[in-house]
Amino acid sequence: MVNIGLIGCGTVGQGVLKIIERHRVGIEQRVGAPVNIARICDIKAKVVKDIPAKYQKVFCRDYREVLNDPEIDLVVELVGGVDFARTIVLESFRQGKHVVTANKALLSQYWDEIFINARKYGVLIYFEASVGGGIPVIQALNEGLAANKIDSLLGILNGTTNFILTKMSEDKMDFDKALRMAQKLGFAERNPSLDIKGIDSRHKISILASIAFGGWVKPEDIYTQGL
Repeated sequence: MVNIGLIGCGTVGQGVLKIIERHRVGIEQRVGAPVNIARICDIKAKVVKDIPAKYQKVFCRDYREVLNDPEIDLVVELVGGVDFARTIVLESFRQGKHVVTANKALLSQYWDEIFINARKYGVLIYFEASVGGGIPVIQALNEGLAANKIDSLLGILNGTTNFILTKMSEDKMDFDKALRMAQKLGFAERNPSLDIKGIDSRHKISILASIAFGGWVKPEDIYTQGL
């Protein structure tokens, strides 16, 4: 059995729970073992009523209850931000637990520290959802193309800016109108600054380039220009 501790049960965390339940049979067939949500942690009290009833008995508000549980094999970090997430990831390693995260800001800012510690404690960190969540680009670079020399990476990394620029170029729409439409349709966040300032793309480029070129490409070394 694989026991999972989920830290961060907001919109993304609850989506993870739904996916595991919906596709449990297929997931367990691929894993080769039963998958068990052993602990769910979120510091917001209101989350208690939002999570499925079957998980409320394993709910807690102190992340250390997850990290200190010897039965948990894998920690899924979904708290967002950088500093608290870094604490969770590094402490998980020290406790001998593997980690899954979608936190692109964390990875791009602390790349060397995270992977040095993962090797030190003999654990794995998986972060496919940090870049192109629906496209297996991380695994392709890390594993499928491991023996290849990569000269360059080209692609669209941010759906919000892609939508806005398409509307501006093809429909001659002004920026503000295109942004409002992107927000209305769910392409853009209520606060879209990370996207339209290029910060989201910079984090993703840092991660992809660090994998492809064999060394940490720091986000501050990447030229960035927002819309």
